[in-house]
Amino acid sequence: MNENIKAIVKYRIEQAEESLRDAQLLVDSGGSFRSIINRSYYVMFYATLALIAAKGTGSSKHSGAISIFDREYVKTNIFPKEMSKVLHKAFNLRQESDYKEFIIITKEEAEKIKKGAEDFLNKIKSHLKSYSDPPTSVEEDSK
Repeated sequence: MNENIKAIVKYRIEQAEESLRDAQLLVDSGGSFRSIINRSYYVMFYATLALIAAKGTGSSKHSGAISIFDREYVKTNIFPKEMSKVLHKAFNLRQESDYKEFIIITKEEAEKIKKGAEDFLNKIKSHLKSYSDPPTSVEEDSK
């Protein structure tokens, strides 16, 4: 991986980790379920951007990044279909809760998506370690 790509991958992983910390803070403080869904979705979105950047690909649209993830990583069995399902579910819930009226997000939905986001990020980070000279996150650097 060249230095520019490493920097982008590292930056996106840091964004994903920050979003996960934010989601956890919202859970711990009784934040809105809509906000937990939002932050959890962005965990997965930023992790996806890191993953596709590592291969020298990118997308300026959410749907484009998700499509690349599905095509390059799920359909090729690099990642299980469950990862795609949780990403699509979070994307749809985030879209609905941000842009539609009277959408009700339950505590169970918010917690399930947050847990799915955490698992998603861990799997992406694990996969990135298989690349030669993989990027590390700020948290990993400070340990």
